[in-house]
Amino acid sequence: MIQLPWLQLDVGNSSAKWRLVRDGEVLVRGVYQPEDAQARDRLLSCCEQLQGIWVASVACEEAECQLATLLQQRWHVLPWFARSEAATAGLVNSYVQPMHMGVDRWLAMLGAWRRSPGRLCVVDAGSALTIDLVGMGGNHEGGYIIPGTSLMERALLMDTDRVRFAEEAAYDLAPGTSTAEAVRHGIALAQAAAVTLALQQAGEPPPRLYLCGGGAELLQRLLGGQGECLPDLVFEGLEAMAVEHGLAPPQA
Repeated sequence: MIQLPWLQLDVGNSSAKWRLVRDGEVLVRGVYQPEDAQARDRLLSCCEQLQGIWVASVACEEAECQLATLLQQRWHVLPWFARSEAATAGLVNSYVQPMHMGVDRWLAMLGAWRRSPGRLCVVDAGSALTIDLVGMGGNHEGGYIIPGTSLMERALLMDTDRVRFAEEAAYDLAPGTSTAEAVRHGIALAQAAAVTLALQQAGEPPPRLYLCGGGAELLQRLLGGQGECLPDLVFEGLEAMAVEHGLAPPQA
């Protein structure tokens, strides 16, 4: 008997990444934006029947309700929304109010912890750059949230009159010799330096570094190849939490 697939979604503030999974295999994946009819149709036509729907969301409550209604009407399956917890599968949250931690951070740590229980530094390079440290016993030792590359650049352009440029410039660590380079290279330096200092702050033994998010490959390059890029780390954590909640059989 062929098992029905699960639909998994990683929902941000303006769009969502999704993938369809069966028996550990990713069958198809895509990006969903509410205002994009073609993207919506591709999501809703990805399969005829589902075993379940798992969602990691940092969107507002209204957007979550709209998404849940859309998915339930299509497949007649009630979506399960993962939430940050005090502890999951040996990973222990440091927040006094665990629900206040963004679930994407929690699931990225959980995905990394499932791969390699031990000292970890988990970096999600998205709209924001989040850096989280996990100790040997699974205790979250704290983290950092700073603006990502786009937010840093937008802040400079919005709040300064003379920082303007039209030419393209890559993100690099060398001192810039034009305004465009100075901005982009400065942002790159800030991002890479934040991770480097966080790793130093973690002390010994050095934690294993995992990178995820849309800017992970760029950040890895800026860090001289350090760390392991895992684009699906939040999805991996989502699966691990679903197993803990009895929504799926244990993973191999």
